[in-house]
Amino acid sequence: MALCLQGKLRSMAVCWGLLGSQPLISSAAFICGLYLMPTLSIAAQDEAPQTAAVFSGPQVGEELPEFEFRELLVESSGREMNLVAEASGGPLVLVFVHVVNRPVIGLTRTLTGFTHERSSTGLRTAVVFLDADPTAAEATIHRIKHALTPGVPTGVSVEGQEGPGNYGLNRNVELTILVAKEGRVTANFALVQPSLPSDLPKVVDAIVAVAGGDTPKLSDLIGEQGMQREASAANEPNLRPLLQPMLNKNATDEQIVAAAEKVEQTALQDEAIRKKLGEACRAIVEAGVLGNYGTGKTQEYFKKWADQFGAEPRPKNQ
Repeated sequence: MALCLQGKLRSMAVCWGLLGSQPLISSAAFICGLYLMPTLSIAAQDEAPQTAAVFSGPQVGEELPEFEFRELLVESSGREMNLVAEASGGPLVLVFVHVVNRPVIGLTRTLTGFTHERSSTGLRTAVVFLDADPTAAEATIHRIKHALTPGVPTGVSVEGQEGPGNYGLNRNVELTILVAKEGRVTANFALVQPSLPSDLPKVVDAIVAVAGGDTPKLSDLIGEQGMQREASAANEPNLRPLLQPMLNKNATDEQIVAAAEKVEQTALQDEAIRKKLGEACRAIVEAGVLGNYGTGKTQEYFKKWADQFGAEPRPKNQ
């Protein structure tokens, strides 16, 4: 079944131009993460407050320390690159990927496509994947390289999941984007739940401020089809507010049961949410990654909902 699901996702990736939680642990887990986003992207992470200010990496005005990462996409040699030093104070964009999912890869691809087009002006860009297992991270990059921007240095941190030790990156965000010039940070974006239509224009504005040039419209960056996809995605049921309490690995059984009752009440009243919930839970179970989600009590409910709401068999050719 995992192979069928993988085939379905690769077909979707071709149509979307990208591969769309804690990733990088296995092929099955990676596939499941792509399928479920934006529903459960933070499932295997610690909960991060949604209302409090979130910080990740050097802040505006602070010095941008040098660091090395293993570059894999442009030269494919695995050489360790120090792009901060190579930029020599010129405009620089660093994208740290904490989690691999559809919104993260979609925003990363679109953003780096824009910056790569401006590289002739001296703008430098790098994408650095963070994971406790660098070998797994390297495998992920090779597996999704068609969803990444050709020509943009892309690789893995040589210092593991936390990234460069003197950067203070936040493992509870999904993307950290730093813009710098003259060796200092000019903009910092710590994105807990990346949104292409809301976050990309802000990042692009910050880049234009240091690199110059005209500021493109969002429609110019993602095209008409991309705008239609974003509009469609905005209308999809959002399970995150419902499921987030159940994904907390420190929650008690009583807290999980209370949260599950709310989920079930909502699902029984809303057919679209019921269908989305069933598809998500069934995909988790069939991909063999149920253990990555919440507590044992959470997993009991996910198995229950996979049977209760996701019972319709998928076509064999998907």
